[in-house]
Amino acid sequence: MKTLPKERRYETLSYLPPLTDAQIERQINYILKMGYIPAVEFNETSDPEIYYWTMWKLPLFNASTPQEVLSEVQACRSEYSNCFIRVVGFDNVKQCQILSFIVHKPGASSYRY
Repeated sequence: MKTLPKERRYETLSYLPPLTDAQIERQINYILKMGYIPAVEFNETSDPEIYYWTMWKLPLFNASTPQEVLSEVQACRSEYSNCFIRVVGFDNVKQCQILSFIVHKPGASSYRY
């Protein structure tokens, strides 16, 4: 057996290769299908000890399609290309964040949204 190289992990799904555009869209579709409220957040670092990220605009309360969320991701990426960007899903009943995943890493060309 071989030990994997030491590597920083970023949030949910970090053990997987970078998500493709279609996979990002499916994850956002899941958020919407479950009735969670999507939001876009950004931060200069993805250090696990940092619990607070800056929210891009307000949560997308009225979003009904993944494209609405993806357009906000793209707008955030255009303005803050040097930051990590993630999509989060909030449960308005439990009043907490249910999931989050990185959709942009600085210097990574794998994430196109």
